[in-house]
Amino acid sequence: MQPAPEIALRDIHQLPAPSLWPPAPGWWGVLAVVLVVSLGVHLWLRRRRLRRIAIEKIFDDAMSEAFDAPAQVAAMSALLRRASRRHRADADVLDGDEWLKALDEGAKVPLFQSGIGRLMLDGGYRKDIDPGDVDVLRKMARTRFLEWMRV
Repeated sequence: MQPAPEIALRDIHQLPAPSLWPPAPGWWGVLAVVLVVSLGVHLWLRRRRLRRIAIEKIFDDAMSEAFDAPAQVAAMSALLRRASRRHRADADVLDGDEWLKALDEGAKVPLFQSGIGRLMLDGGYRKDIDPGDVDVLRKMARTRFLEWMRV
């Protein structure tokens, strides 16, 4: 046997730390996922905002086309009947107190079965409607319309 040769070994040196730029491939993937998700959220929120604006415009245009108070009440009733079909299939054919009850369904405080809300029954046929009452009714109807349209 031969004796082990004397080999001069050097100390072990650590590799230098990786640089911060460019990042590792996994970080590029994380960045891509974050960008895609944030773009998706932005587009979703933008679509919701544009939908809300369009639905508000439907209500506001119908009110501006109505030339007097009875026509405004009739337009509110027609819009609410269309919107109510999203919740009840028979809501557009209801009349009288059943219609007012349907308007108040799911509301925390019943607004249409008493007070100014009762104008929805015959306000479209009366000429002696107070414009202040119509303004209050318009706010109530607009709020309900937007709730039913899920805006």
